[in-house]
Amino acid sequence: MRILYAPCFFLGFIGTAVWLINLGADILWLLPLLGVAILLSFACEALYPYKPAWSEAGEAGGEGGRDGLHALVNETLNVASIAVIPLFAGWLPASSLWPSHWPVLWQLLLALPLADLGITLVHYASHRSALLWRLHAVHHSVTRLYGFNGLMKHPLHQLAEALGGVVPLLLLGLPQDVAALLAFSISVQLLLQHSNVDMRIGGLRHLFAWAPVHRLHHLKYGRLGDVNFALFFPLWDRLLGTSLHLPDYGLADDDMGIGDRPDYPQAYLAQLCEPFRPAATAQPPAPLPRGLRQALDQRV
Repeated sequence: MRILYAPCFFLGFIGTAVWLINLGADILWLLPLLGVAILLSFACEALYPYKPAWSEAGEAGGEGGRDGLHALVNETLNVASIAVIPLFAGWLPASSLWPSHWPVLWQLLLALPLADLGITLVHYASHRSALLWRLHAVHHSVTRLYGFNGLMKHPLHQLAEALGGVVPLLLLGLPQDVAALLAFSISVQLLLQHSNVDMRIGGLRHLFAWAPVHRLHHLKYGRLGDVNFALFFPLWDRLLGTSLHLPDYGLADDDMGIGDRPDYPQAYLAQLCEPFRPAATAQPPAPLPRGLRQALDQRV
């Protein structure tokens, strides 16, 4: 189960989505399919947790309502943006560059790496630009990882990622049904990337940025977490020089978060407002654990 979970989850849900679209199903059928993916993610995290303490913290901390609001707002915005594609088609420059005559699956396979490149570059910039970081910090404020964290973003940062990753494809003529499949695939990947399932992906870490790869990006120790930015494919991190793999370090229960902002707001509305408030005074950075320091030294 731990070996099969990630590839079966990824290929199973995205493959089912492509199958539905090929059958001529309305793109709205992707919403209940995403709901099934979320429920399965929760169930597997309960059965096979990577960090039992993260699951226990979620049960005790009452974060479900906040994270549910993040997911509801952001997925509603996704649906709305896909729904208006035909309305904006007449306003966008006419383009026949997108291979709309290809089968839907091949169009999706082309859209995924192109969108991933744009989203990864926006993500990378969000750790370099103070303005973007203020929006992106909402996502990094979590102190534990589980599938829903991937859908926990400030709406304006989600807009920035869409501008970098999806709008260029729309300008090329990306059809509405392929755009819907792309949005669905991103949601599935985010569930896997932030999952608390004890998945064992082995050599697949070179191909897909699933949880064992991405967890290091959420380390709270200063700029140490400025690694593994890619959404889908770790290739982009290798090209950016931001790839990190620490096989000899087992994450501690309290390694996640923003080390110099342990006081980051936890309520939903407070998180939406935080980027627009005067900058809070940064606290001393979290000290690097001895085991993590040793793992980094061994890597060097």
